[in-house]
Amino acid sequence: MNKELRNHAQKIIDAAIKDNLPDEAVRHALTGREFTGNLYLIAIGKAAWQMAAAADECLGGKVKEGLVITKYDHSQGPIANYRIIEAGHPVSDKNSYAAAQAALDMVSGLSSDDTVLFLVSGGGSALFEKPLVPEEEMQDVTKQLLACGADITEMNTIRKRLSAVKGGKFAKACPAKVVAVVLSDILGDPLDMIASGPAAPDKSLREQAKALVAKYDLKLSEKALKLLDIETPKQLDNVESHIVGSVRRLCESAAQTAAELGYEPHVLTDQLCCEARDAGSFLASIARTHADDGKALAYIAGGETVVHLTGTGKGGRNQEIALSAAAGIAGLDNVLVFSLGSDGTDGPTDAAGGIVDGSTAACLAEQGISIDQVLADNDAYTALGKADGLIMTGPTGTNVNDVAVVLIK
Repeated sequence: MNKELRNHAQKIIDAAIKDNLPDEAVRHALTGREFTGNLYLIAIGKAAWQMAAAADECLGGKVKEGLVITKYDHSQGPIANYRIIEAGHPVSDKNSYAAAQAALDMVSGLSSDDTVLFLVSGGGSALFEKPLVPEEEMQDVTKQLLACGADITEMNTIRKRLSAVKGGKFAKACPAKVVAVVLSDILGDPLDMIASGPAAPDKSLREQAKALVAKYDLKLSEKALKLLDIETPKQLDNVESHIVGSVRRLCESAAQTAAELGYEPHVLTDQLCCEARDAGSFLASIARTHADDGKALAYIAGGETVVHLTGTGKGGRNQEIALSAAAGIAGLDNVLVFSLGSDGTDGPTDAAGGIVDGSTAACLAEQGISIDQVLADNDAYTALGKADGLIMTGPTGTNVNDVAVVLIK
């Protein structure tokens, strides 16, 4: 792989993640803030531990009780007197259900004089759950939604209606004031969709939910179908919300570092939403168009793509973007493409994403590996691993969607 391009890519990756860690964002939201009554803290999502740690440091021991709910292996140790629960993602499990119940138990005895600092990041939909259908059915519905190609807003439109805590229901069940500090992982930063909006009035409608069942031919029980008919809370008087991070900032960070490295940066979009392999093909097309321009260029696209499962392999959407791009840039010696999940975990893998250049396709072909076949089997992780094409960051502590970059020297 082109060493100079890979070195530049790594610098862009490192800076983009560093610029979007929740520490400073949380401190900025809380500095100088005074809370009345007793203060409680609940953090949910992949970035929950880091957000909670930053908040605790900022608040200087004022939190009476804390609860952190995050993904397995995302806790970085004890925090004061907080309880830390790691749970399942992208599919809820028994720990997810126990965590949501623990949060409900914590707030049940509070009064309107108390405050719950509610720290929210992506992944909360799976990690923070109290299903209104049997647990096995909730898991099955989530798996159906993941496999059918539904985007995150479509998934959450369904899931919040089958849940006792999503779609504003957690805040409605909380007698105290809720101050929500939110890291956005959804395009356009819709508060009612981030982590399925447990503390946000729900803007989606039951008619939309029922239309999605038909669109994707989802298999739901009679009980689940009846729940879709029950409208979610449309107004909450006890909630104050602040968005402190988003994919837009992720793209801006990548562009700034690319410029510092001598590239002319172009942010194509911060709302990329299509099939992952189509996004990879599109980025490769841009590379082919500009590979001979005689300039150092960086094309940046942020957002969240989807994968329509057709096989049984191992991978994630960012790895599929990279592998799809590899086919399109084959033979170009001055082009590199990478795609990265800001949380450091792409799909059900330990990779953050994938990175390829003009030599990747040939490297795989020499090993008898067909990119088309790999994509059909959704096995990008295995293939990229054989071409030194996996980006491994470990859990980053933030979660503000994905960023893909085309570098041309």
